[in-house]
Formats: sequence, structure tokens, C-alpha cells
Amino acid sequence: MSEPDARDTEARTAAPGGRLVTGIAWMVLLLGLWLWGREATDVREGVSRPATGDMAAAGRPPDVPLPAAHTPLGEARPQRLEIPGLGIAAPVLARGLDTKGAIEPPPFDRPGAVGWYEAGVAPGAAGTALMVGHVDTETQPAVFYRLSSLEPGQTIRVLRDDARTAEFTVDDIQVLTRDGFDAQQAYGPRDTGRAELRLITCGGTFDRTTDRYTANVVVSAYLTGTGP
Repeated sequence: MSEPDARDTEARTAAPGGRLVTGIAWMVLLLGLWLWGREATDVREGVSRPATGDMAAAGRPPDVPLPAAHTPLGEARPQRLEIPGLGIAAPVLARGLDTKGAIEPPPFDRPGAVGWYEAGVAPGAAGTALMVGHVDTETQPAVFYRLSSLEPGQTIRVLRDDARTAEFTVDDIQVLTRDGFDAQQAYGPRDTGRAELRLITCGGTFDRTTDRYTANVVVSAYLTGTGP
């Protein structure tokens, strides 16, 4: 069984061939959930990405035109996540919090599935919906292996159980290190009143001494259209 070599892994690339991280990256997400649920209203409007050195890569090139936001939809459960640019078409599983208070990732025997934080916002509804996925398994890449390669302007689709498809446009990609992690920037709303989506997975390099990844990849998108 091979493990990722940190020397060959760039900061914005999820380390290949690594073992499934059972709860490490999700503990980073826990802090985000706490702030996202209790302090999201304190996030400054218009902030699209951190301006500190805590991120390894980020953001929106200034010359990338992005469409206007679409009016948020009503509540409906997500059933499938599609990212055409990455060839992803994954089932969505409702997840809660584990015994440590962190969001549960998809089951280890379903690395091709995406987990949705059921107690939060439904994708397409006003607010910030959260989805998580594994980056790899002991033997192969998992659903979000190439998540960090997304670019602003690309499309994410969420098929919902109301027979509607929420279409999101990526506006920000960040790789946030565990040290100095800014949860409000990662999970708080970017613009009040929009329907937003965050996709989260492990990132950075794989630290063999701690058996964990050094960062989290956070992709931010917002609702820009709907379809059948």
C-alpha cells in the first residue's frame, strides 16, 4: 500500500494514493460548522476570500466574468452532485455530526459518494449549503480527488428531490491550512441573501508523522440558474 510523498505534492494538489483520513480533516470542518451556525451573520459582506497568508492558493482572477446570482429556491433534499468539468456524477448522502461533534464524511466503503450536512441549508436555498467528500482511499482516488483543480466560472449542478436542478457557478477556490484556519471566511456567506454552496475535502500534503493532510480544499459557488 503506497502513501503520498509530500515532496512530490504541491500545496494545491490533494496527495495521491493516500489512506482514507477517518476524521482528521473533518475536525477542521467542525470549527467551521460552529462559527457557520452561530456567527455567520457577522461575516463582512463582500468578502470573497481571505487576505492573509493562511491560504496556500486561492481565489478569483480579476478578469474572470461571473454571472449574476439567481433567486434562491425553496428547500429540497439533494440527490446527486454533478461537476461536468471533472467528470463527477455522485450520489449525495445526508450526514449529521459524529460523536466528536464533527460532520460525518461519507462511509468508507462509498468513497464515490458526497456527504451533505443535513442539519444545515439545502443546496439552492438561501444560505450556505455544505458538502464533503473523500480525496482518496488506500488504493485509488475518491470523489473529490481533483476538486482543487476547479476554476472560477465552472459549473456545479445539484439534482434535488423536487425535480429541479440547482446550477452553481464556482467563484472561489481555497486551500486553507490547519494552522490559523479562518472558519468564517471558509463557511460563512459571501453575499447575504444568495444561495451558496461549499465543497470541502482534504488538501495540501500528507503528513506521515501525524497520518493527516495539512490543509482543506474549500470550493465556493453560488446559485446562478436552474434546470429540470
